[in-house]
Amino acid sequence: MKKISERIYYVGVNDRNKTLFEGLWPLPNGVSYNAYLIDDEKTCLIDTVEVDFFMPFLENLREVLGDRPLDYVVVNHMEPDHSGSLALIRKYYPQVQVIGNKKTFDMMKGFYQLEDGLVEVKNGDSIELGALTLNFVLTPMVHWPETMMTLCGTTLFSGDAFGCFGALNGAFVDEQMNCDTYWLEMVRYYSNIVGKYGTPVQMALKKLAGVKVDYICSTHGPVWHEHVERVIALYDRLSKYEAEPGLVICYGTMYGNTERAAEVIARAAAEAGVKNIVMYNVSKTHHSYIIRDVFRYKGLIVGAPTYNTGLYHEMNVLLDELSQKDLKGRYLGWFGSYGWASKAVAEITRWNEEKLKFETVGQPVEIKQSLTPETYAQCESLGRAMAEKLL
Repeated sequence: MKKISERIYYVGVNDRNKTLFEGLWPLPNGVSYNAYLIDDEKTCLIDTVEVDFFMPFLENLREVLGDRPLDYVVVNHMEPDHSGSLALIRKYYPQVQVIGNKKTFDMMKGFYQLEDGLVEVKNGDSIELGALTLNFVLTPMVHWPETMMTLCGTTLFSGDAFGCFGALNGAFVDEQMNCDTYWLEMVRYYSNIVGKYGTPVQMALKKLAGVKVDYICSTHGPVWHEHVERVIALYDRLSKYEAEPGLVICYGTMYGNTERAAEVIARAAAEAGVKNIVMYNVSKTHHSYIIRDVFRYKGLIVGAPTYNTGLYHEMNVLLDELSQKDLKGRYLGWFGSYGWASKAVAEITRWNEEKLKFETVGQPVEIKQSLTPETYAQCESLGRAMAEKLL
């Protein structure tokens, strides 16, 4: 049995086959769907798993429960990777009562046509299981309208909050594993999934302020115990859109001319003292990783060619994705190239003025066909200007 603490067990599963989370975000190391069982006078399941994994999930559940009934299931979050097994749980445990809030049940009716045996809770409500008591904290828009968290003593069942990509390789509590691979995956998970909702995350953290938490049991990734303070601090920083003094340079290129300009900019920034520089070809690197690093670093320089009298497609997509994250406090510089019709620089300018609204650094560089001594110097100037701003 996978015991976390007295009366609390891990009953989740791993998905090592899915390649894209939500059909969007790469999963090179898989993902876990975490669920938990509280074994008290009343038994209580916290969240379920994606329906494709119901049978191994049921085996995990029965390993702890045996032949005893399941009294409650708490639904902290209605996304189907966590609620997908609810209807089947009802078939195996027909008397189980489902705990959630009003918005949970509105969604539950639509997803699974479940309308009976429901126990509605509001923020601050509690339910006694015996020796342990559940206390409910509503955290709307972290990152769906119905999201909530459940406190059981000093254990926080946090839903998707504090989660990360990556399957669990044997161990499930952080102190039993090497967590090095999970930290950047937590930043990527936050920026890709939760990133737009910094204000609701801050409101949730305020609700939890002063609460003693020994374990954070998220729905994805490790159970946090040894690193609880680090995890909460990371979410606090990310939700305030704070960043390190580093630089992301991402570019589109067809024949290498825009890429050469990016190299000149990067070298100038490095020579001016910026140590944290990452570079991405937007057509080669999945945007998931670029978005992650834009959350990590304060400076961003983008460049792309004109294509079909518009902006190069992959750069257009990336800027659209970034505009949906509601990022604040970033510095932006940009450059573009064209063969016969100038448009890229004007389009990036429009994106920033209308959507991104980042602070402009340096002068945009426009390159006709290929670098000249003049545009080479302008690229160097752009790199130095960003370095001065960051440092």
